[in-house]
Amino acid sequence: MDREHLRALQEPLKERYQSDPGAALVTLSAQGSLGDGISCSVQTGRALVEAGLHSATGGDGSLLCSGDMLLEALVACAGVTLQAVATSLGLAVRSGRVRAEGDLDFRGTLGVDREAPVGFRAIRLTFELETDADEAELETLQRLTERYCVVYQTLSRGPSLSVSCGPRR
Repeated sequence: MDREHLRALQEPLKERYQSDPGAALVTLSAQGSLGDGISCSVQTGRALVEAGLHSATGGDGSLLCSGDMLLEALVACAGVTLQAVATSLGLAVRSGRVRAEGDLDFRGTLGVDREAPVGFRAIRLTFELETDADEAELETLQRLTERYCVVYQTLSRGPSLSVSCGPRR
């Protein structure tokens, strides 16, 4: 996709959202079903994935780890965002690799140490790009990718969360 095609796709949306901000508010959802043993099946839209315990918490490694899935969501969103930003800026990115790594201390989630955090302590997102962009262009590309990547911004800002638990209806 080139810059003009992307603009042609997005410009009517931008105009609509500017004139009617409520039209830009969309609720995304995900749903899962509790499975055998300790697992949860999640419909991704393209496939059914089954998540379970990470091997560091007693899993056998046959099921997906939701922590890995979180990092995969970050990689996917950041990769798409980077490509859209590069296209908008007119920067040619011939190919690239996106990697996310996250550090966990499983003492927290297993209740071994109440002081150990539950969740990622740190996440590192890395792009390795085949491009002729200069250093200033790469800095702009990174800054705008961070700014417009939904998953990155969600993780960095921490949205308000709520949980409810009750009988199935």
